[in-house]
Amino acid sequence: MCYSGYGYPLTLFLEEGGVVTVCKINTQEPEEPLDFDFCSTNVTNKVILQSDSLKEAFSELDMTSEILQLTMSPSHPYFRLSTFGNSGNAHYDYPKDSDMMELFQCTKTQTNRYKMSLLKPSTKALALSCKVSVRTDTRGFLSLQYLVRNDDGQICFVEYYCCPDEEVDEE
Repeated sequence: MCYSGYGYPLTLFLEEGGVVTVCKINTQEPEEPLDFDFCSTNVTNKVILQSDSLKEAFSELDMTSEILQLTMSPSHPYFRLSTFGNSGNAHYDYPKDSDMMELFQCTKTQTNRYKMSLLKPSTKALALSCKVSVRTDTRGFLSLQYLVRNDDGQICFVEYYCCPDEEVDEE
């Protein structure tokens, strides 16, 4: 095994029965992790849902939409997911007293849009999770925290952050 350093591949030499195989594996240096500065003191709205409910919403919304609009409000519609796609506009509303909603904390009405292409990778964690925490902060940043139980019953969390695509004027 040979590694010449930064920018060079890891080279493996395998010998079996007089035959030498050279395998070069390209390496990649890690980048500094992004800091979204998402701290709990800036969280304005928080909802904890059963994951099945969010899976159902994503199956019913128009996924041809380029954006997902998220509205959280202390009054109706409380928690709303909206898409604007080829089939028209679709809205999925959750009442705050829904059986699927474990927690509803909303201090002010907030509507933000997020690129669907950035959110789609998070659906892999959603498929494995049993609960999801949806939080937004004062800047409109979105935090999705998925609670996943592995085969041994241990709990782990997958966190996903997304910045808003554009501001939406409150009406």
